[in-house]
Amino acid sequence: MSRKLFGTDGVRGRANRYPMTAEMAMRLGAAAGRYFRREGGSSAHRVVIGKDTRLSGYMFETALTAGFTSTGMNVLLLGPVPTPAVGVLTPSMRADVGVMISASHNPHEDNGIKFFGPDGFKLSDEAEIEIERIVQKGAEPARASKIGRARRIDDGMYRYAERIKNTLPNGRTLEGLRVVVDCANGAAHKIAPEVLWELGAEVIPMGNAPDGLNINLNCGSTRPEAAQQLVRERRADVGICLDGDADRVMIIDETGEVADGDQIMALFAARRAEAGRLNQGTLVSTVMSNLGLERYLAARKLKLLRTKVGDRYVVEAMRQGGYNLGGEQSGHIVMTDHTTTGDGLLAGLQFLAAMVETGQRASELAHQFDAVPQMMKNVRYAVGKAPLEDEAVQAEIAAAEKRLGKSGRVLIRASGTEPLIRVMAEAEDETLMEQVVDDIVGKVEAAAR
Repeated sequence: MSRKLFGTDGVRGRANRYPMTAEMAMRLGAAAGRYFRREGGSSAHRVVIGKDTRLSGYMFETALTAGFTSTGMNVLLLGPVPTPAVGVLTPSMRADVGVMISASHNPHEDNGIKFFGPDGFKLSDEAEIEIERIVQKGAEPARASKIGRARRIDDGMYRYAERIKNTLPNGRTLEGLRVVVDCANGAAHKIAPEVLWELGAEVIPMGNAPDGLNINLNCGSTRPEAAQQLVRERRADVGICLDGDADRVMIIDETGEVADGDQIMALFAARRAEAGRLNQGTLVSTVMSNLGLERYLAARKLKLLRTKVGDRYVVEAMRQGGYNLGGEQSGHIVMTDHTTTGDGLLAGLQFLAAMVETGQRASELAHQFDAVPQMMKNVRYAVGKAPLEDEAVQAEIAAAEKRLGKSGRVLIRASGTEPLIRVMAEAEDETLMEQVVDDIVGKVEAAAR
């Protein structure tokens, strides 16, 4: 059985349209409850549920609660928290399963449901397939006397905050740093400025007034322009741009330039390697990471292990190989010494710590290598279409690979979260790169009609 509901990061789509309906959320909750509920022993089967600030989060929180309690799970509601907080608090609260209601960097109209196992890590493909099977079959409800209860947990965000702050050495502060933090009007709108302020930074917050509809709207890691301007206007030392659920980050240096996940990972890998703390001298990233990162690591006799796109595939490879640093170009930075999934606030804090420890400016730390020119375009397609199976598309991709040879590469894939075909090329020759992308996009658009 293949996955139909789950994409690369949980179940995601437009709120109130299949599969992101209240009915489906309730069925998913019941199926996950049945899958994770331990047989025998005490009846204290628990699920923790967090969410970001989307208006539809209320609906899905309620529906999931109904599904879980119907199968005998007790529900602990965290309210708005970053996605990594669910990863941290699921094992901390001895829960059987964790759930995050979020569509990450997508607009407010979208939403998603991500599941974490009792160890705080995202589920494997096999677990998701089994939950889908239970959804189709129907989850067996609990007896009336075994229906679960629900309660609010008011301090979950602060438990997570203490875990984040404790990743800095005792006595280390951020005094002297003026920091712009863009919270994307999302899950970290309150906790991110507080953590930085408590550690001594002068904090200039933005994107910290969510209204249910403005999450990621002209702000956050995918739209850093406003934060770039604010960094320049306020003469800040650095800017931290989170996304709606705070599991990814972009860094803005004091000149207003943006550093993506590849540059951040390069810095962290080099620093950890110098300190003897980069397990097996290896960084794990995806096929999207820039060739410049690979060359940077090779020059330092470090390795880059590539995976499929999606931070959970990065984490799976890290766990299998015993690696402790990984991430994505998009800004998911995973440090399994501290957390179980991408954590934008943690990564931002570690970047600030590097500034304090080295005395270097953000611009010196945020540009570790010269990126090979890279271009990506998205082509939207109608549900039911399969543009990548079209013969003309396949022939154009083959022709592009031949034209680039060893001087570059192409990567064509379907998004796991949206009905998009992502067309990416990378080459030293920018003109050739643009031609290759445009030619493939033209064939994909024709096949998508």
